[in-house]
Amino acid sequence: MYEVGEYIVHPGQGVCRVDEVVDSPQQTYMLMPVGVRHPIRISFPVSSESRLRPVVSSEEAQALINDYADLRIIEYQGRAGALEEEFFRGEIKNGTCRDTVAVVKTFRERIAEVRARNKKPPVAYERILKQARDRSLAELSVALDMSPEDVVALFQQQDPTFSAENN
Repeated sequence: MYEVGEYIVHPGQGVCRVDEVVDSPQQTYMLMPVGVRHPIRISFPVSSESRLRPVVSSEEAQALINDYADLRIIEYQGRAGALEEEFFRGEIKNGTCRDTVAVVKTFRERIAEVRARNKKPPVAYERILKQARDRSLAELSVALDMSPEDVVALFQQQDPTFSAENN
């Protein structure tokens, strides 16, 4: 069971802080999303806590940033854009922080390839990139106890083309 003050990753909301645990009528976590513009406190049943996961440790976060250049590109091509988007949203929602950073790297590369052909990237690509980037930066910033901008600076030390924007 998670303790008050701990940070966890909620599948839909991303990084949240456990504000309290309510006992009646059933045990429920009261969670406050972190790193969102207008956070709304959410309740989550303790009986479903297997769907939550702890935020990566600072050592794991630093290792992930250091390994960014060696991170795999996800080779997935759905028959339809909607299937492909659903697959990557599932990776972001249910995967680890490493999976989410791999989605960021994948879509940064895909968008760069499309732009290299003087084309405009699909809106879905930019939407997936933004969601994965925001989710991973929130988790890494909590793990490393620094701002998302500082985390971006750490990524830029590994890859000078990395930015907080959609490119």
